[in-house]
Amino acid sequence: MSLGANMLGILACPSCKGKLIWNQDKTELVCCGEQLAYPVQNGIPALLASAARELSQAEVEQVKS
Repeated sequence: MSLGANMLGILACPSCKGKLIWNQDKTELVCCGEQLAYPVQNGIPALLASAARELSQAEVEQVKS
């Protein structure tokens, strides 16, 4: 499964309103600024603070590359 460019263009981090990056390996949307990952379940992004998991700096760097 992947999220299209159109979908990524309209989605934003609910915390900082920043850009989200699709991490296909873990099926989640990543906010590098807040170092948070939001799960995507059955093709639906769970953009809730309670659903997010915190990322280490190493995980953020891996997603960026």
